[in-house]
Amino acid sequence: MSDRIRNVPQRLAAVLGYLLVYALIWVGLVLLFAGIGIRVFFGKISVGQMLLNLVSVETDGGGGSFMWIGILVVGVLPLLVTAGIALWHRSRLRKRRTGGGRTRRPPWIRRSVSTVLVAAVVVGGTTAFSSTVSLADYIKAGNSKFNIGDHYVEPTVTSDKNKRNLVLIYLESGEATLADDQLFEKDAFEPLEKATQAADGWQSVADFQQYEGGGWTMAGLASTQCGIPLKGTGSVLGSGSLNELGSDVGSYLGGVTCLGDVLDDHGYNSTFLGGANGQFAAKDTFLEGHGYSTVKDLSDWRAAGDPAKSFRPDWGLSDQRLMEHAKDEIDQLHAESKKTGQPFNLSMLTLDTHEPAHIYDYCDVDTQEVVTSMFFCSMTQVAGFVDYMKEKGYLDDTAVVIMGDHLKHMGGGDAFHKQLDNNDNRTIFNRIWIPGEGKKSALRPRVDQLNMYPTLLEAAGLKVKNHEAGLGVSAFTPTVPADSAQAMEPGDYADLLNSRSARFYAKAWAGSNPAQ
Repeated sequence: MSDRIRNVPQRLAAVLGYLLVYALIWVGLVLLFAGIGIRVFFGKISVGQMLLNLVSVETDGGGGSFMWIGILVVGVLPLLVTAGIALWHRSRLRKRRTGGGRTRRPPWIRRSVSTVLVAAVVVGGTTAFSSTVSLADYIKAGNSKFNIGDHYVEPTVTSDKNKRNLVLIYLESGEATLADDQLFEKDAFEPLEKATQAADGWQSVADFQQYEGGGWTMAGLASTQCGIPLKGTGSVLGSGSLNELGSDVGSYLGGVTCLGDVLDDHGYNSTFLGGANGQFAAKDTFLEGHGYSTVKDLSDWRAAGDPAKSFRPDWGLSDQRLMEHAKDEIDQLHAESKKTGQPFNLSMLTLDTHEPAHIYDYCDVDTQEVVTSMFFCSMTQVAGFVDYMKEKGYLDDTAVVIMGDHLKHMGGGDAFHKQLDNNDNRTIFNRIWIPGEGKKSALRPRVDQLNMYPTLLEAAGLKVKNHEAGLGVSAFTPTVPADSAQAMEPGDYADLLNSRSARFYAKAWAGSNPAQ
C-alpha cells in the first residue's frame, strides 16, 4: 500500500508529461496545417489581414467554403491526428508492459527519437505559420521609429461649387498585368479598355501601385477611401472596438474621416452595391459608418428575386446581374439628383473574378486557363455598364473611377504563378473619367492606393487643401508637398506604412480623431 502511495506522484508526473507532449504535437499540427492552408488559398499574408479578414468569413456569401475547410483542416484534423498518435502510443506502452511486440530498444533511443519528432512538429509548424503570416515583419513593425499619425492629414475642402456625381467601381482582383497579351492567352481587360479609351477622354494612373502591406478587399476599400493602411492588429484588439472580429462590430475606423464622410458633409447621397454578404469583413459597418446611406448586398438580391443560377455558392451574385441592378440604381439616383440638385455617389464591387473560377452560362470559355476567360467575361459586364452610362448621357455630369481593389491573389492553388510570381511590375488596373476635362494633362504616375482618396475627392469636383487627404496626395497634381508622406524616401515610406502606429490606430478604432 505504501509503495502504491509513493508511486502516485510518479504516475501523475508521467501523465502530465504525456499530456504536455500531446498538447505540443496538437499545437504544432494546428500551426502547420494553418500555414499550409493559408498558403494554398491566399498565399503569403500579414497578421493584420489574418485577424481582420480570415476570421470574418461568413458561411453564406462570404467565402463559406473556406470556413468549412478551415474548420476541418485546422480544427478537426490536428485533433484527430493527435488522438491517433496518443492511442498508438498507449497501445505500444501496453505491449511493452505485457512483454509483447518486438524486442525492446534501449529507453534513451526511444526517448531521443520521440523528442526529435515532437520538436520537429512544433518547430516546423511554428516556422510554417510565422513565415506565412509574416510574423517577423509584424514584430519589427512594433519597434518602428515611424508613426502614421505624424504624417496623417485631415482633408480640408476649400470649395464644393463644382461638385459632381461620382460612380466608383472596384474590380475584384483587378490587376492590370492581366492585360498583357504577351504573358497571357489574351488581354483580359480588352472589353473594358475599349469602353474607356484615352481618345474619348478617359485617363489612367500609369503603374498604379498596391500600397505596401495591402492586398485584400477591405484594405483596398479603406486605403482608397480613407488614405491610410488598414491595420487590425495590436491597437484594434486593445481598443475594444472589435470585440469579435467579423461579427457585429459597432464601428469601423470611426475616428477617421473617409470619402463617404466628406461627401456626406457636402450633400451627397451615397449608395454601395456588392454581390457578396455585406457582413463579410464588416464591410457594411465600414460603409454605413462612413457616409453611405444605402448598402445593398446578397440578401437584397435574393429578396429582389434574382434567379438561383445568378448566384455562386461561395460568394454571391454574378457581375452580370449586379450591373443590371446598377443600371436601375443609377437611373433612380440620376433622376433624383436632377430633381433635388443633390449629387450622388454610387459605389460598387464586382465578384466574378474571385478565385476559384466560377463560369456563368453567359460567359464564353475560349482559353486553356479558365481564369483568363473569367476575367474577360467580368470586364465585359462592367464595360456594358459604362456603355449604358454613355448612352444615357450620365457621363456629361458624372465622374467615373474604375480600379482594382488589389492585385490578384497568388495562393498555392491559384492561376498564373508562372506569369506573376517573379514579375517585378505588377500594377492595378484603373480608369478615370472627368466630365469636360478628359484631355487634361496626365495623372501623376506610380502613385499607390493611399493617393486615391484625395484623387476621388477631386474627381467629385471638390477642391482639397494642398491636394492632401490621409497619407495621400491627389494624382491630379504633379507636385507633392515637401512634408507629405509621399515625399519620403521609398524605404522610409515603406517603413512608415508597415509601422504598427499603435496610438494612431487605437484612437481611430475607438472613434476619436487620431490626428489630435
